[in-house]
Amino acid sequence: MKSAIHTLIMRIMLVVTAMLPLGACIPSYTLNGAAIDYSVYKTIYVSQFPIRAALVYPPLQQTFENELLDYIARNTRLTNVESNADVQLEGEITGYSLSPQAVTENAYASKTRLTIQVRVKYTDNRQENKDIDQTFSAYRDFDSSEMLTDVQDQLCQEISKELVDLIFNATLGDW
Repeated sequence: MKSAIHTLIMRIMLVVTAMLPLGACIPSYTLNGAAIDYSVYKTIYVSQFPIRAALVYPPLQQTFENELLDYIARNTRLTNVESNADVQLEGEITGYSLSPQAVTENAYASKTRLTIQVRVKYTDNRQENKDIDQTFSAYRDFDSSEMLTDVQDQLCQEISKELVDLIFNATLGDW
């Protein structure tokens, strides 16, 4: 009985000893997709995103900017600065439009689509080949029986979250 216990203990010690060098080789992953080298990148500048769309919903600018800043703060260790940043995010809200969807047999739309477009210029001041100038778009459909004024704030919040996720993945997420 003692030799069986002794053998089991020896095997456990052998396995633990063999695994010790592997501790330094454990890959690290982030769940948010950020692939930032914090030894190189420490600061970010995020400009205002003015509305340049034909249709204007004034609260959208603040909603989008807050969502973008909050997302960056939650998912990176970058410090937001006003000048000499390692990376810059600048842009404008270029589209805010409504379009009919799902037309019924009596030629009325049963759904309406709210689409928001944001043009983003991402400048990497550490590596030139990482710059991006791209337009991102997202939308939500809502029942045409609902008034836009009743659902607009919620839709803008949802769309802003999706746009920020797309922008983050294309820039700081380094997909």
